[in-house]
Formats: sequence, C-alpha cells, structure tokens
Amino acid sequence: MATGRTHRPATRSRGIPEATVARLPLYLRALTALSERSVPTVSSEELAAAAGVNSAKLRKDFSYLGSYGTRGVGYDVEYLVYQISRELGLTQDWPVVIVGIGNLGAALANYGGFASRGFRVAALIDADAAMAGKPVAGIPVQHTDELERIISDNGVSIGVIATPAGAAQQVCDRLVAAGVTSILNFAPTVLSVPDGVDVRKVDLSIELQILAFHEQRKAGEEAAAEAAAVPAAATRDESADQGPDGDVPAVMPA
Repeated sequence: MATGRTHRPATRSRGIPEATVARLPLYLRALTALSERSVPTVSSEELAAAAGVNSAKLRKDFSYLGSYGTRGVGYDVEYLVYQISRELGLTQDWPVVIVGIGNLGAALANYGGFASRGFRVAALIDADAAMAGKPVAGIPVQHTDELERIISDNGVSIGVIATPAGAAQQVCDRLVAAGVTSILNFAPTVLSVPDGVDVRKVDLSIELQILAFHEQRKAGEEAAAEAAAVPAAATRDESADQGPDGDVPAVMPA
C-alpha cells in the first residue's frame, strides 16, 4: 500500500499549527486536575508550569483558540476545559477497537482514562482463537475474522494496533480497508498508509533509548567535571607549600 501525505484534520485546516495541537492534551490534563480541585481560575504562568511549557508559548497557543484570559484574573478553568475538549473532538463519543490483546493490549483495555476522555473501547480483537470469548476488562475478546464487521457495526474510525511487528502492517491494511482513518500504533514498526489516514506511533523502546542517551550524557558531564576538579585541587595543594613570594622554601638543616 503506497504511502501518502497524512490527512489534515479540521483543527489544522482552521489554522492551528500541528505543534499547538500536540500541546492541547497537555493543557487539558493540567486543567482537568485543577477542575477536580475546584480551582476556578489559573494564570498563564501557573498553567504553563503545570503543563511543562513556557507561558509565552501557552498564550500563543490559546490565541489560536480565541481565548486570551482576563488581565489580573487569568483563565477560567471550566471554560478552557470545555473549549479544548471541543477543539480536540472530545465532546463526542469515539468508539475505538484494540487489535492484539497480549500483555500490552490487555493493559490498554484496562486503562480507565479512555472513557473519561471521550473514548469508548468498542471491541477487543485478537488472532488467537483460544482468546475468543474471554473477557478482558469486562469486554469479551473477538477473533480477527470479525474485524470488518465490528468496525462497520460500531462506526469505528480509530484503531489501536498492539500486535507483534510482523502482523502490524496486515492489520493496518485491514483496518484502513474497513474504514478506519486514524491509527494509534504500539507495534515496533513503521506503517505504510494511504492519503486520508493519520498514524500516531508509540514506541516504548525508542523512548527508553532517548532516556539512555540523556543518562549517558549526564554521566559524561559529571566525569568531566570531576576530572577538571582534580588539577584545580592539586594546584591549591602546591600553592600551600610555596613561600610568600611563590617560591618553594629551602629545606633548612636541623
């Protein structure tokens, strides 16, 4: 299947940059936590710190939403929760299918955050016939032979792939052919999709490798700092043995 340009969602066609779209869920998570604590308003500095961005970037992002806050008061938390949820499409119900119910797929099925964020797990699908009918997170697993029917019956447009790498592309092709236009890929492989299909890849091994790079760099910086401190200490020790004019004092006979 040929690879094409990714489909542009409505938010991007309205002029919201992709980088801003990627940060909206971070703002929503921070705002939801504030809402749960009954905090009525929040300043751009406080919200930016909670979301892990700088306040200037946050204000710029919110300007794309037409939300500028009130000087001296800040942003209305509940209104921003609604505004960002609407922009992300979370004010409606999104049925999702998870394909591949191994350890990772089962963990995703048991994740309680889907329902509270506008997503409903419509079906769990696996190629292992022995898994068929077994409940995971209260949902019976169905065989992959039923994939097309399940997608059609539930109006699914979002699929989650948690299969081994070797099976991921075939599953992806079947999802796309059945009408799925957005895929969240946990399989450690790059998927080829046609125009009109968005793919988001989550690769835990890559994230760990990036962390390993940072750990190695920090260790190298610490080793360099320690090495630089040794000559400085030696210089201080030598200067302590010198006389008032900087000369090493002669050894006086007893």
